[in-house]
Amino acid sequence: MHVNDLLSAAVSGGASDIHITAGIGAIARIHGKLVKMSDRAFTGEDTLNFVRQVLTERELKAFAEIGEYDCSYSINGLSRFRVNVYRQRDTCSIAFRVIADRIPTIDELGLPPVLKDLTKKPRGLILVTGPTGSGKSTTLAAMIDHMNLTKNCHIITIEDPIEYLHKHKKCVVNQRQVGRDSISFSNALRSALRQDPDVILIGEMRDLETISIALTAAETGHLVLSTLHTIGAAKTVDRIIDVFLPSQQPQIRVQLASVIEAVVSQQILPRSDVAGRIAAFEIMIATTPIRTLIREGKTHQMQTVMQTAARDNMLTMDNSLLELYWRGAISLDELMERCVDSDIVSRQLGKLKSEVAH
Repeated sequence: MHVNDLLSAAVSGGASDIHITAGIGAIARIHGKLVKMSDRAFTGEDTLNFVRQVLTERELKAFAEIGEYDCSYSINGLSRFRVNVYRQRDTCSIAFRVIADRIPTIDELGLPPVLKDLTKKPRGLILVTGPTGSGKSTTLAAMIDHMNLTKNCHIITIEDPIEYLHKHKKCVVNQRQVGRDSISFSNALRSALRQDPDVILIGEMRDLETISIALTAAETGHLVLSTLHTIGAAKTVDRIIDVFLPSQQPQIRVQLASVIEAVVSQQILPRSDVAGRIAAFEIMIATTPIRTLIREGKTHQMQTVMQTAARDNMLTMDNSLLELYWRGAISLDELMERCVDSDIVSRQLGKLKSEVAH
């Protein structure tokens, strides 16, 4: 069997991820749940053959040396895939993430309209955050594509691996892959500052050096977009600051407060009305009160400011979840499991039900 046959069947079935591992058949994640694609269990030799079908000779050599390898894989006319090949119990396993051939628009994804406004920013730092598999890369790709259609600028993306492929439209878009085009995020980012960029997309801010250079890039007049595996604006700000030494943190707070433009947090939930999944969002816009709280180290008060700043296009995760529940898109169990403050959500639910009753 060729790996393309498995991937074709999984994509046709609506899979977002496909897992190949020894001792079990292929497994697909469909609408957030793992589903067996076949009863035939793969042997170690089967999974090794699949790895050889996916990786080039150079990539196989790198995989043999380090035990895991990130890359992308394409099937013409079907889809692209983000791939992680790894070893476990002396056998090979592969995790595929499905990437659409066509970049979906901000409207098609149902993203908050304020994201279009954020793409107009001339400089600063915009972060898209959330757990693994929450659609951060797709959101960023939609934002970059919107810029590509509406602005005239030079965009550099630094990714590991490259996921969505951007064409040159109104913008010049250069995409660099860590491990292939550069040895690290920090190296590629440092080099990007000498490549006359207007916009820099960093696939993930993984370490202190990358975060430090990203802040400097935003401070020196570039628009920087990136991701973090955090949920909520306050936790995102704290995560960035906590990476630095305590002696550096006061200065980093001042620097971050001056460059941050927005934090968009998202999570994907199973729908209760139809088959599929839906996204909930938290939007933090860097208004003067927000910048002051960051600078003074009072991030725990950001949620209160956001709750009363709808006019500034801010949205809390709990309000987003409540709206989805009230529309019938998610269940009460999902609402209570995913919310930030269950006590506040319970009170708001009671208030809404009381208003409807009257």
